Amino acid sequence: MSFRFITKSVHAYLIDYPAAIVLIAAPFVLNLGQSEPLAMWLSVVLGVAALLLAAATDHPTGLVRIIPYWLHLRLDRALGVVFVILPFALKFGWLDASYYWILAAAVLLTTSIFDAPEEPVVRRPGLHTRTAG
Repeated sequence: MSFRFITKSVHAYLIDYPAAIVLIAAPFVLNLGQSEPLAMWLSVVLGVAALLLAAATDHPTGLVRIIPYWLHLRLDRALGVVFVILPFALKFGWLDASYYWILAAAVLLTTSIFDAPEEPVVRRPGLHTRTAG
């Protein structure tokens, strides 16, 4: 049984934009920033950055499609690691720290454990080739 079910399309439609909206709205709903106001605003800024990343990624919901999907995933994974470290580095209180650690777990699981490898593109020989002449 494979746990790798998050395809490029699933990631594009069901994860990127909803996650960005959560990053922007959740700090206000959860009243984050009690221990450190930066905890609230950092999430909002990262949510806006996530919206821009999704819009610029080469996947079904990308608007500009200049960032390859593999790079998008690597940036997501790096952000997951940052979410683990931030509460320690900035001495967040329990609620703020828990919020970032839950985000870290979600990001790292969806971009590594549950991420389905992309299907290789099958190219027929002779297509898109140029000959000197």
